[in-house]
Amino acid sequence: MEEQQYILRKPETFNLKDIFECGQCFRWNEQKDGSYTGIWKENVVNVKKEGEDYIFSGICKKGNLEEEIQKYFDLDRNYENLKKKLSQKDEYMKKSIQYGKGIRILNQDLWETIISFIISANNNIPRIKGIIERLSKAYGKKIEWKEKTYYTFPTPNELKDVTVKDYRALGLGFRDIRLYETTKMILDGKVNLKELEENPNTMEVRKKLLTLSGVGPKVADCILLFSDLKRLEVFPIDVWVRRVMNDLYIQNEDETKVNKKQIETIAKEKFGNLAGLAQQYLFYWRREA
Repeated sequence: MEEQQYILRKPETFNLKDIFECGQCFRWNEQKDGSYTGIWKENVVNVKKEGEDYIFSGICKKGNLEEEIQKYFDLDRNYENLKKKLSQKDEYMKKSIQYGKGIRILNQDLWETIISFIISANNNIPRIKGIIERLSKAYGKKIEWKEKTYYTFPTPNELKDVTVKDYRALGLGFRDIRLYETTKMILDGKVNLKELEENPNTMEVRKKLLTLSGVGPKVADCILLFSDLKRLEVFPIDVWVRRVMNDLYIQNEDETKVNKKQIETIAKEKFGNLAGLAQQYLFYWRREA
C-alpha cells in the first residue's frame, strides 16, 4: 500500500501534546523523536513538527490523507475565534486557554468513541490504551507500515461473536458485560448510530446514548463531545473538572458536596454553547499544570 504525505503549513491552534494528551483520545502514542503515531478508522499516521509546519505521513486505506486529516483534526473550525470568545469570560479561562492553546477537539468515529469511553470508566489512561490495543489486535484488521503491524478498531460486526469471557480475557474487568451488551444493542438495531449522527437535538441523542450498557452521564457527554457528533455545548464532569470548578467558581470547603447540577448550571451560564471546549481547557490546565 502506498504511503501518503501531507504538510500542514503554519497552523493556528495546533500542538501535538495539547491535542493528544488532553484525555480525548487513546490511540496516539509519542515516539522517541517527539512525533506521534496514531490509528483512526483505516488510517495509520505519524505526525511530526518541523519548524512551524506539521508533516503527516502514513497509510490511508480509503480516500485521501489530506481530506481525512482536515476532518479528523477539525481544521475547518476557527479555534482562534472560539478562544477569543472564551478568554473574555474571566481570567481563569484566559489562563487555561494560554496553557492548552494548541488543543483541537478531534472528530473521532462514533462507534470507537462509545466503546473507548465505556472502557475509560473508573480507569487510568495507560490501562485504557492497553485494553483498546488488545481489543484491536484480537478483532480488528491488520495494517502493515514501515515493518510494523497496526490494528484497526473492530467494527460491531467484527465483535458479533465475541463472548463476555473473551472480553474478560482482554483485561476488561467489570466492563466485559457492558461491551458485550452495547455491541449487541447496536447489532440488533436498538440504537442506530447513523440516526444519532443525523439528529441535531443533543438532548435526544444523549438520552439514546444513556440506554447503552456502561454509558452514564459523564461517558455520554464525552461521546457527544469527542466523537464526530461534536456537540460543543456539553460539559463532561469528572473528578478533575469538579475540582477545578469548585476551586474557581463554587469554593465549597468540602469538594465532595459539590453536585453535578450545580456545576452544569455554572458552565451553561458562563460558557454557553462552548462549554465543552471550556471544559477541555480547564481539565487539561488543572490536571497537567
